[in-house]
Amino acid sequence: MVKGGEGISKKTFHFSMKKTALKIWKLQIFSVSLQKIVRRSAIRKQTFIALAGIIFAEENKNIKRMKQVEERYISLLTDFGFKRIFGTAMNKDLLICFLNSLFNGRQVVKDVSYLNPEHVGDVYTDRRAIFDVYCEGENGEKFIVEMQNAYQTYFKDRALFYSTFPIREQAPKGSEWDFRLNHVYTVALLNFSMNEDAFDKEKIRHHVQLCDTATHKVFYDKLEYIYVEISKFNKPLEELDTLYEKWLYALKNLYKLTQRPKELCDKVFDRLFEEAEIAKFTPQEMREYETSKMAYRDIKNSVDTAKREGIAEGMEKGMKEGLEKGRAEGMNQRSLDIARNMLADGVDINQIMKYSGLTQEQIEKLK
Repeated sequence: MVKGGEGISKKTFHFSMKKTALKIWKLQIFSVSLQKIVRRSAIRKQTFIALAGIIFAEENKNIKRMKQVEERYISLLTDFGFKRIFGTAMNKDLLICFLNSLFNGRQVVKDVSYLNPEHVGDVYTDRRAIFDVYCEGENGEKFIVEMQNAYQTYFKDRALFYSTFPIREQAPKGSEWDFRLNHVYTVALLNFSMNEDAFDKEKIRHHVQLCDTATHKVFYDKLEYIYVEISKFNKPLEELDTLYEKWLYALKNLYKLTQRPKELCDKVFDRLFEEAEIAKFTPQEMREYETSKMAYRDIKNSVDTAKREGIAEGMEKGMKEGLEKGRAEGMNQRSLDIARNMLADGVDINQIMKYSGLTQEQIEKLK
């Protein structure tokens, strides 16, 4: 058993829960007994209120402790959680394993080197691209990996725009060049349904390349976009067959687990559960995670509200155009609300741009 905030065993975890519940039960019995004593004696009402206040304050503390213990692992849907697991050099084996499960043998990733995830645009646009994870394979291939929690009207455009940075940076400065490019992969993990007409609605993973529209043959094989609609993945633990499915389950459900299930016993997940355990966080890491979790909840709540508003307006008009307009207007207002809240909490403007979908100019106007 490990002490001092460094993690708890399964046995200790359940024992702690029972012990805390027993304390609360004893406090409740004591509270009832105290009330009987007050009725039998001449203790003044003010004294009873003070004592009762102490009792219930202690009870609330214990309840909070129980809730903290219940949330044992971080959410990989948050910006902090995703980058902690997939965006750090010490955890690159997790990223390599996930990418290989995603490609399923079509591309084998043996090693990666992490690159600067922040790219400044050219002098004409001054647009910046900030990737969740940006790395390079051993053969020079580039990987952009993004977790997207909210629908954006021009998300396809954004993915295309992002992919131009690893393409342009391959051009050497001040020397001759034959324009040979290395492979560029953009992997987008979507915690929403994209509703793309070109996609098979029954599928979760979608592979996009440049192809000839007549022959449907691949025209250029060095630029690939892989969209994974993880929100559609609903397989229970007992039905997980492949490593890819196990990763999707972890991405969507890790924060709900109180212990490691036997279905995720693969050796690679040893590192995942070790790094994801909240009890091992430093105070600074805990603050960063709480801020990231709050931003995630804000965006999800706003998206859900916008969907309801959009659906209601669409039903009133009885047309698809009404639904799309209602959704777009609702999403825009919610994005502004999210940006205001995040500004008030002192969140970095780059994070606000990522979660709200607003431009830097729009956010600056809210200050």
